Amino acid sequence: MVTTAYYVLLIAVALQRVLEVRVSRLNEAELAQRGGVEHAQAQMPVMIAVHSAWLLCTLLEVWLLERPFRGLLALFAMLAFALGQTLRLLAIHQLGGRWTVKVFTVPGETPVTGGIFRYLRHPNYVGVILEIAALPLIHGAWATALVFSVANGVLLARRIEAEEHALAATSDYAERFAGRPRLVPRLSAVGSRAQPASGREPDAPTS
Repeated sequence: MVTTAYYVLLIAVALQRVLEVRVSRLNEAELAQRGGVEHAQAQMPVMIAVHSAWLLCTLLEVWLLERPFRGLLALFAMLAFALGQTLRLLAIHQLGGRWTVKVFTVPGETPVTGGIFRYLRHPNYVGVILEIAALPLIHGAWATALVFSVANGVLLARRIEAEEHALAATSDYAERFAGRPRLVPRLSAVGSRAQPASGREPDAPTS
């Protein structure tokens, strides 16, 4: 019964990813009409392959290797997965029509610095890191969690570098996010409602 419920969860996550790709494509079309430019195109096939293989390997490890369900591990993994989902959805909501799975920029448009972006440069990627590790561990698929956490870490390092370079080249991103952590929020910043480097109130999304 528990294993069946877990398989349903994997299917739900797969469907969520498909829906997000659909939303991304709609947003990409609108951004392109505003002069948006895609960057780091060569990274996308690798990302698609890694994320698809992650879900498939999670399923196969649980099914073929009969990984046991351990309640305490599952509890902590579920909490981490829920946190990852929350961070990703907050980022998607805050970016609105600017959110895409690709690196897309519109030259001259002000970066989004409000909401969850007050505390982190890349909350979406933190969410992905948590999801990649936690979802397999809910049902003990530790090998998938380990292998794909490493693969995702290598991929995200290049992704973040390309994204920040693109944003800095097309906006005042570097100035607005100076000193703001990429992936791990500072407790002092969270407690004091972090402000941009200029001391101004963070901007709301322009789209």
